[in-house]
Amino acid sequence: MRQPKKFNPHPFAYHQEIEVEITALSNLGVGIARVQLDTAATEKPKVSLPGMKKPKAQSAQLEESAESDNGEEIDKGWVVFVPHTLPGEKVLTRIYRNDKNHSQGDFVEVITPSPDRVTPQCELFTKCGGCQYQHFAYDKQLVWKTRQVEELLEHMAGVETEVSPAIASPKEWGYRSKITPHFKKPRDGKIESIGFLLAGQRSKLVDVTHCAIAMDEINDALPAVREEARANTGRYKRDASLLIRATEGRVETNHKNTISETVRTDNGDVKFRFLAGDFFQNNPFILPAFTGYVADQASSGGAKYLVDAYCGSGLFSLCLAHKFDTVAGVEVSETAAEWASKNAELNGITNTTFLASSAEAIFGDISFPAEETAVVIDPPRKGCNQEFLDQLFEFAPSKVVYVSCNPATQMRDLKEFLTAGYKLTAVQPFDLFPQTRHLECVIVLEK
Repeated sequence: MRQPKKFNPHPFAYHQEIEVEITALSNLGVGIARVQLDTAATEKPKVSLPGMKKPKAQSAQLEESAESDNGEEIDKGWVVFVPHTLPGEKVLTRIYRNDKNHSQGDFVEVITPSPDRVTPQCELFTKCGGCQYQHFAYDKQLVWKTRQVEELLEHMAGVETEVSPAIASPKEWGYRSKITPHFKKPRDGKIESIGFLLAGQRSKLVDVTHCAIAMDEINDALPAVREEARANTGRYKRDASLLIRATEGRVETNHKNTISETVRTDNGDVKFRFLAGDFFQNNPFILPAFTGYVADQASSGGAKYLVDAYCGSGLFSLCLAHKFDTVAGVEVSETAAEWASKNAELNGITNTTFLASSAEAIFGDISFPAEETAVVIDPPRKGCNQEFLDQLFEFAPSKVVYVSCNPATQMRDLKEFLTAGYKLTAVQPFDLFPQTRHLECVIVLEK
């Protein structure tokens, strides 16, 4: 292939193939190797520190990954990132990019495999960007995810503490209750690939006819949903996504239709109704253990009152309500707060109230005594903004249970809690997303 015009030829030539040994995994699920270079020809590489401006989005992510692996200046050699590889493996990689402190290579072949390497269940693995770990034995996925939380704690928050082993999903495959396949705007009346982003790409799609981590109902419906989209190309004037969501043994494809999900608790089943297009956790099989842990942590220590910030349609508020005298769910979305109220009524739960608050006054209507109150927060991937944290610290609850789908931003926020006088008492990862690099992490903080 012709060398790209802007390719930096140092330290490796374009498409140069080299053998490397993988020593770790980044928080993007990419293998990390270190190669010794001629120091006279190449300046000693340094990893950018948190908060420094990075040149391009993909490189920024990879640099952050190297940082999470080591957290300090990398002095063990030039870093080479190789996807679809495992620690302990010797592999052949083909270099396609050299950045200021690392190189990126395509995976060519395994020379010496890891004993933890297994056969992927999906023929699209390494092509579809949805999964990163299908080649990784599941018990070892859990070990590595736990280790990554430990490293993020140490190197982003400056905390060395015990991290409980990641709790496994009851189902390793066929667990996702929702997928959203994408496709490009029709050309000449034809829709081409319907699926997910090609691994390592930002716009190219791979055609997906079956998803190994999606529930059976979704895969049963997928062919007909794809066919309907292709038969109605006139509906789509731009790039689009399809919704396929499992609910009560069937699938729903209309974002505006109401669906149901039931979560088992130690106080009986709790049923939730919400719009198919709204957010709800996509692995229903682990939700009893997940919400049960949050309930136990929030209620231990004798708190009588609970505030559920970012409450959505009421998942934590309603699953935890039997542990508290009174629960207040807070949401900036009026629609979500209305669904939470309806779900409380649906389940006959009478000790909850739901408030649609402005972002500037999240705790303005909360009258609970702070010393007897626990707060559960489950923010989006970007974490908590400073405005929210300032309000939370001013309210000063006795305990905070922080749930996050992005431990990196969670550890960033943890530093704010420590400065505000909270201590970290528990760290528990949950694997809601087997075969992928993603996880949920619960940290417990006490005033």
